[in-house]
Amino acid sequence: MPTNGYISIQHPTSLRKPVGISLQAAGKKFNREWIFRNLTFQFEPGKSYAITGPNGSGKSTLLLCIAGAIHLSEGSVSYQSVSKEVTTQLAEEIFFKQVAISAPYLELIEEMTALEFLSFHQHFKPFLSGITISEILEAVSLDKAANKQIRYFSSGMKQRLKLAQAFYSDVPVILLDEPCANLDRAGYELYKNLCTGPGENRLTLVGSNDPQETLFCSAHIHLPDYQ
Repeated sequence: MPTNGYISIQHPTSLRKPVGISLQAAGKKFNREWIFRNLTFQFEPGKSYAITGPNGSGKSTLLLCIAGAIHLSEGSVSYQSVSKEVTTQLAEEIFFKQVAISAPYLELIEEMTALEFLSFHQHFKPFLSGITISEILEAVSLDKAANKQIRYFSSGMKQRLKLAQAFYSDVPVILLDEPCANLDRAGYELYKNLCTGPGENRLTLVGSNDPQETLFCSAHIHLPDYQ
């Protein structure tokens, strides 16, 4: 049975090497309007960072640029694999396999059941060692809906499934955009437990204006400072 919102009995662990991310004079514009500019920052492996700012300030855009889903207009983003004292630069296509994303705009395959969706996802990004898909669903309180098509899920259930595939993927980097969107109070508690359970010791970036979503973050980037 899950304890405090996540599986604790099997102690799922990551088999991946830590990864860091560097932004150098990064900027993004749409048409002639700069969303952010002159952003230089080093995201260190295993730490958590909050990306804050009002709606429209570019939080989602920055996360997508870091993920490699869209390209910067100027500057650069680079990725480093860290093993003991050896640092290796990672190509963008290799980094893609090192990152998991949860965001409101990412669609689920609604014709699938929750069990089928996570099984399908696992072919591309394996889950943490020592935990099964059934246990993952139990950890996010979706075990009773395991064989239910996602199209019949509530918005909160869909968000729990998105968080499950992100936090339990065996990747060193997790990108979270408004991670508690559509969640109730119990969902917030689940999120906090995911951050301190399976999400611990991984590079985590959280785009949010909600202080409850970023309490565990060790540093903040306020995007209006880079406009």
